[in-house]
Amino acid sequence: MQPPLARYKLIKKIKDDRFDEESLHQYRLLIQLGVRDFQVAVVAASDQRLLFFEDYVLTDLHTHQELMQLVKTLFEEHSILQAGFWMEVKISIKNNKFVQVPAALFQTDKAVDYLNFNARVDSTVETILHCQNTTQDIITVFSIQRDLHQWLCGVYQNTKLNFFHQSAALIEGISTYSTNVSHEPIYLYVDRFKLHILSAQKGKLVYYNQFSITQFSDYVKYIMLVMNGLKMDQQTSEVLLWGYIGKKSPHYTEFVKYVRNVNFGSRPENLGFGYMFDEVQEHHFFDLYSLDLLIA
Repeated sequence: MQPPLARYKLIKKIKDDRFDEESLHQYRLLIQLGVRDFQVAVVAASDQRLLFFEDYVLTDLHTHQELMQLVKTLFEEHSILQAGFWMEVKISIKNNKFVQVPAALFQTDKAVDYLNFNARVDSTVETILHCQNTTQDIITVFSIQRDLHQWLCGVYQNTKLNFFHQSAALIEGISTYSTNVSHEPIYLYVDRFKLHILSAQKGKLVYYNQFSITQFSDYVKYIMLVMNGLKMDQQTSEVLLWGYIGKKSPHYTEFVKYVRNVNFGSRPENLGFGYMFDEVQEHHFFDLYSLDLLIA
């Protein structure tokens, strides 16, 4: 069997000159974990400046046990992840076991029932969590493998720790972004083998869904489906795009043949970035950056 160390690859690392390992108690640690990738970011609370960033791809994983071992190995080999004295740690889970519930209808003891509408849950090995969007009357219910949840809680038992879901971060980021948009575009986030589609008007969420992608034609199919449902014109309605798609990539070239009015989104305004982040395209990692908008 291939050793765990060979199963993750550091794609990008950026460290601001202002980052100080002796000042972790003044920083917020952001972690986003999926089955295919892992991101880390550090935010200085004093001026909301992003000081540290890493993006990893996880490969050749077939079971949760393999993922669990890989995460432990990555933490053990990392210079700062196991530090226990952060100001706050926010962990975002990327999976398809989630559901959004209107806050007025949410009951904590019914969380597993809500989630069962949208996913198959095994309560013997999964922990059901929930988080609320800061600007929306929405509760996101989601699951995480129990052993992973307990292990992460143990790592960060001496600091403020909160768990969120990627969908909640995207909803918060797009809702906040839309407050300064006079028209009504459709918002897309292209993830690794996932497509997130959102609509928001003046800070209020209108639509959100996540779609699995197996081939390029799936992107066009789901976008057209949602645009038709929202009565948007694919020739004239603006599409704002974030995520893992390059401005000169073959996918983007093909994409604009079907959806005409496409523009790339910018970074959320809740964070500041030094010049060293110029090498990261502004439409990348919107979900990770938006995680910092969520408040438990």
